[in-house]
Amino acid sequence: MTRNHRLEGLLRGLAPQVLAALVHRHGQFDACEDAVQEALADAVRQWPVEGVPENPRSWLLTAAGRSLVDGWRSESARRRREATAGALEPVVVADQDDTLVLLFLCCHPVLSPPSQLALTLRAVGGLTTAEIATAFLVPETTMAQRISRAKQRVRGARFALPSEAERPERLSVVLHVLYLMFNEGYTASSGPELGRADLTGEAIRLTRVLHRLLPGECEVAGLLALMLLTDARRAARADAAGAIVPLAEQRRDLWDTAMIAEGVALVERTLGTGPVGPYQLQAAIAAVHDEAATAQATDWPQILALYDVLAQIAPGPVVTLSRAVAFAEVHGPRSGLAVLGTLDEDDRMAHSHRLEAVRAHLLERAGDLVAAGESYSRAARMTASLPEQRYLTLCAARLRSRQ
Repeated sequence: MTRNHRLEGLLRGLAPQVLAALVHRHGQFDACEDAVQEALADAVRQWPVEGVPENPRSWLLTAAGRSLVDGWRSESARRRREATAGALEPVVVADQDDTLVLLFLCCHPVLSPPSQLALTLRAVGGLTTAEIATAFLVPETTMAQRISRAKQRVRGARFALPSEAERPERLSVVLHVLYLMFNEGYTASSGPELGRADLTGEAIRLTRVLHRLLPGECEVAGLLALMLLTDARRAARADAAGAIVPLAEQRRDLWDTAMIAEGVALVERTLGTGPVGPYQLQAAIAAVHDEAATAQATDWPQILALYDVLAQIAPGPVVTLSRAVAFAEVHGPRSGLAVLGTLDEDDRMAHSHRLEAVRAHLLERAGDLVAAGESYSRAARMTASLPEQRYLTLCAARLRSRQ
């Protein structure tokens, strides 16, 4: 990892902690985030030259607090806040991590679900507005307006964990946000890198915190298990040149056995102890993959059975897409293509390259190399991820050479 990547990772992890501390103290989400962004920009300019401070979190808190106060002391602000000027002095915030409280604040019920997701990915996940817009398939200007409105709406909200009565509604959104954060880190939606370990690491860290806070919540444990079992394969996902290696071709000796053991243990302790949810089922599917000594030893009938249950309790195009692959492994590629065909008229998949990529894979297995190559090429044109573009383009070229 380069020095710049280490600095970026450090700042990404600290940013939500600093924002949470400022919002806890001052309550004005929008102004606090602007101040944090200024402090991060100062750090990017100064730390490579002067060195990373001994306590980088305190440095950022001080810089952001100073920026916040300077803004409030401007001519127009002073007229509005003369009565509370004494409360605007920078303070030393207790050395505690309020990121989880910030996470629940971003999932406040005054916000619509899309705004909750967008604000959390921006404030806690550290994604840029452009990255979030790509994930939501909307223009960047639209996403910027959505995030700005969301910050205004939570400006006066109480900075505290929700009560037990409020928790179920808020928790489902929090879990979905963490899931999206992890997915964006594991397979970046755009850019030159296949994934972003800093983002997956932060999603896992926050989910661990949530699991410690709510040890009896089966879906929290399920999500943590899913993340661990998935991230355990990260070292084998690309070769030395950075090219994507499909799951079936990965070197399983590179998988993280400690993460797999922890994830499997979570699944075994959790599954069947309470209501079964989608994260538990996805974790169980990941566990079946990870416990197979070879790709050929994978228990596909068990995976398909789990997808059948998942499709009943949490139906959706992504589940259908994955189930089609499992169906093909059990019943043959033509049968899998028939399942996949049910998504052709689903508008939710219209902008996703994954439908074409899976179609190409199944067509190739069925022996239709011409149609498979065309699907690989279409999928390559639809993704903004450069590693995925290269992989899909190479797949198309490989098939053309065989015709």
